[in-house]
Amino acid sequence: MRHWKSALAAAAVITTLLAGCTAAPSDTSGFVRLDQVGYASGETKHAYLLGRQDPGDVEFKVVGTTGETVLSGTAGAMTGGWNDSFAAVRVLDLSAVKTPGSYRIEVPGAPQSPPFRVAPAADLFGPIVASNLKFFQAQRDGAEFVQSGLRRGPAHLNDRQATVYQTPRYNDEGTVLVDERLTPVGGPVDVSGGWADAGDFLKFTHTAAYSVSAMLLAQRDSRVGGAELAAENRHGMAWLDRMWDDATGTLYAQVGIGAGNDAVRSDHDIWRLAETDELTDRPVFRAAEPGAPISPNLAGKVAAAFALDAQLDTGEAARRKLDQAAKLYAQADRAPSGELTTAFSHNFYPEDSWQDDLEFAAAELALAGKALGDPRTGDWARDAGRWAAAYFASDTKGTLGVGDVSALAHADLVRLMDEGQSVAEVSRDDVVRDLTRQLDAGRDRAAKDPFRAGASYTDFDSVPHTFGLATTARLHERVTTTGTYAAFSTQQRNWVLGANAWGSSFVIGAGSVYPRCPEHQAANLTGEPLIGAAVNGPNQADKFAELNRFPTMRACAVPDFAAFDGHDARYVDDVGAWQSVEPADDFTATGLLYFALASTE
Repeated sequence: MRHWKSALAAAAVITTLLAGCTAAPSDTSGFVRLDQVGYASGETKHAYLLGRQDPGDVEFKVVGTTGETVLSGTAGAMTGGWNDSFAAVRVLDLSAVKTPGSYRIEVPGAPQSPPFRVAPAADLFGPIVASNLKFFQAQRDGAEFVQSGLRRGPAHLNDRQATVYQTPRYNDEGTVLVDERLTPVGGPVDVSGGWADAGDFLKFTHTAAYSVSAMLLAQRDSRVGGAELAAENRHGMAWLDRMWDDATGTLYAQVGIGAGNDAVRSDHDIWRLAETDELTDRPVFRAAEPGAPISPNLAGKVAAAFALDAQLDTGEAARRKLDQAAKLYAQADRAPSGELTTAFSHNFYPEDSWQDDLEFAAAELALAGKALGDPRTGDWARDAGRWAAAYFASDTKGTLGVGDVSALAHADLVRLMDEGQSVAEVSRDDVVRDLTRQLDAGRDRAAKDPFRAGASYTDFDSVPHTFGLATTARLHERVTTTGTYAAFSTQQRNWVLGANAWGSSFVIGAGSVYPRCPEHQAANLTGEPLIGAAVNGPNQADKFAELNRFPTMRACAVPDFAAFDGHDARYVDDVGAWQSVEPADDFTATGLLYFALASTE
């Protein structure tokens, strides 16, 4: 239901509090907020004291599992106020705690903090990568499912013989299908398998290509994930292979429809399990007419995924994947006009940039071509430089996420340069400078935020954008061999994992306080935990005017975080709060890439 603003009839909500974490009794002076997963032994370790008043030189201590004090200190500088109830946030510096173990923080007048660990990075973050993969296993569609409490059988097997329909037309808000009915134009096609995109069962080439690319990079560049990461990447790539018809030059963009009308029932109209879905004959939509130029953001993302997969394969299989990537890349529209193709409606996944996607594709093609001795390698490397230069000159520059992959492209463009490949129009310094631009924008924002958040938590996708900044800092460190942004990267991870005003981790199962009522149909209807999923996190307060409600939706005990809302932001852990707690593949894939890189120090 991501970016879907309609809601049905209201249903009763059970409200509870997580004692010591979300409740705010008047006799407490404040709350400690920290990274609930923990800190690597040698890194900067900051927690925060969220106080009702400025506590001044308040003392704190870090205690071990038997109550022994391992550190005593005084709260540091005030970083700002938060809301009318909590006027001051102060830093607690834990950096001196380097001995592996489990600890808590004690501050007079405040509840004892959640526990946290100090441990080697691989011990902290390798298990999170494993849990992220559990989420993707739960998202699997088709016959190749992984048996669990969340998934008990195959789903959407009719996708093996799906009908292709004419591109649907929407109103300006993207909420209502203008066409009275969908018009068939082809098929049947086999678009079975893949991953459900978020808490529902739509499948998008746009998000799948981004997600599997991030996971392929994790497989290529880290030492975590093992056979399960490789298996999940094979599953994702098998679906992209079905979505690209190499013989006709047709890329299919979407399976299912999320916004319909009185005559066209959509995926977002019912609340059910995938294996019992009554929407059996789901429409398929093309990204463009067969053989016609394809929106460059979409062609670039999918080509990059095929080229990355080629880098991880050998022999004829690798060459076939490289040729698929090359054909997709060649078919990308080099002069797009109007709205880029992402999903139908475009409002589900708005995107404006595209030069970064072609840079990404060209860089991965060149790396794969170099490994395979392909004579086109030099042309692709030069193209990567040209597209980087075009991105630098554009007015759509952003930071890492599904809508901007420039950081991933830049890091591998530098890799090409360092391997002696000639690149056109840009220097190594130019590319590093743009990585720095992205990080400086985040660091400037963080310097003004009480909890040092580098992304905006009054916009959609605050958590994946935060993961994007943390990942970009890791990539910057790899290409510069400096730790200029190491502390900033840690700050961003800390914020996602609990060092925020709400005291919640935004990755399910990571830490002790995390989303308990995600907007995810299988998790809600089965009552099983959705381990490893990253959610949107806080959002603009006025976006919560309506929550999704369905007659079949199960009521869930809802932790109340309202006392900690501030800076125009809200965080709502409610099964209907798609604005906060709907998980998504691209969210989780960005987090997985960060944790994989952080585990490999």
